[in-house]
Amino acid sequence: MLAIRSVHFDDFIPNWRTQSEVIEYNVLVLVTQGSLTYRIDGREWTGEQGDLIFIPQGTRRAGDNHLSGPHQKYSVLFRCCPDAAASIPFLKEKEFIRFKPRKPQYLQRRFERLYEEMREGEMYRSFVCPGIFQELIGLVARDLEKPEPAPMKTKYAEIIKRYLLDHYREQVEIHELARLIHRSPNYTTAVFREVTGLSPIKYMHQLRISEACSLLLNSDMTVSSIAGYLGYYDTSYFYRIFKKYTSMSPTDFMTRGSGQDAPHLFG
Repeated sequence: MLAIRSVHFDDFIPNWRTQSEVIEYNVLVLVTQGSLTYRIDGREWTGEQGDLIFIPQGTRRAGDNHLSGPHQKYSVLFRCCPDAAASIPFLKEKEFIRFKPRKPQYLQRRFERLYEEMREGEMYRSFVCPGIFQELIGLVARDLEKPEPAPMKTKYAEIIKRYLLDHYREQVEIHELARLIHRSPNYTTAVFREVTGLSPIKYMHQLRISEACSLLLNSDMTVSSIAGYLGYYDTSYFYRIFKKYTSMSPTDFMTRGSGQDAPHLFG
């Protein structure tokens, strides 16, 4: 059984610091922006944007903002019974872990949902929150079990990412990406998904929707103009894609204001 003690969202706290102490609970952290410094059993570690960090119960831990400035992160404090720990290797081993998960955007959305459920006291929270957290623990365990992609695969994925960053507003076809790395379209899609956790097309949509979020909040462009600017020539299709990736319509996003932005949605 996993028992959540508390869930926190540290949003660029100027003087954030945790004193040196032996913690009586486990901590699962996702750094969403900026960097921070942990001292774990006397050794210093830096947590950067996109890092997933596990600090086991019984660890002497201290923390500060990084010299570069404040950071943003989600933290879950929890305990687990021996039976639960026995079935999850990283909980059983009780070692400090810091790594880059394969799907940081999805993990961020799940951390965010867990935080909101805990903070707002929604009905049936006692059922919903354990389910969300069990999913998070399972996804972390799965990531840790998978071997790292081969260096050449990582290189191929970076080539594709750079191209998509430069051309995401255009109509990009898989065969174009395949030519970049001199491989078949099927291999291109598979290797990009293996390294990033996303297909090339899904990654391109995320780039477009991130830009759409910025334009909706910081420009006078209409929704239809933004859709066309980003390569969605059917506005109704843009609405569907926007809602798929943000769980709200462009109009609802604008209504909520600047509290919702692209980094917050996609990590």
